[in-house]
Amino acid sequence: MAGPVQLWDGRWVFAALEDGLPTFRWGGAPSGVATRRQLRARGLRPGGQQPVAQIKWRRGRRWAGLYRLDLAMACRVPSPAQRAALGAALAARRRCRACVRDAGYVVPRSTGLCGDCTDSAGPIGAVGSARVSGNAFERENIWAAPSAA
Repeated sequence: MAGPVQLWDGRWVFAALEDGLPTFRWGGAPSGVATRRQLRARGLRPGGQQPVAQIKWRRGRRWAGLYRLDLAMACRVPSPAQRAALGAALAARRRCRACVRDAGYVVPRSTGLCGDCTDSAGPIGAVGSARVSGNAFERENIWAAPSAA
């Protein structure tokens, strides 16, 4: 049911009231509110506040909360230690388990191998195929002579 709705700052706008929030159509939100993505683009975050309105599109199947700009807070900046830890974690995702080099992209978790090592290993399960167990790269070869212990 659409009708006039009073906002937090005393302005009256024409909006539907759904789920206890003023609901606007795509492109019809009043000034002074923004979505999370719009806040992030401005270097802001909601800062614990609840949405004061919502915007719906695609016949109500998609929606986004609208937050007050005057209550939004600046985004937190990670410390140098946090940045270093994040860099190390991302580097570990790019490291091949077989050749232990940076592949330049995130290697698949299913194999843990870069493209070069996967190509040289052949199909998984084939005779002489490569497999990864733990962090060690093992090569099966049924024709190799057993090593004398």
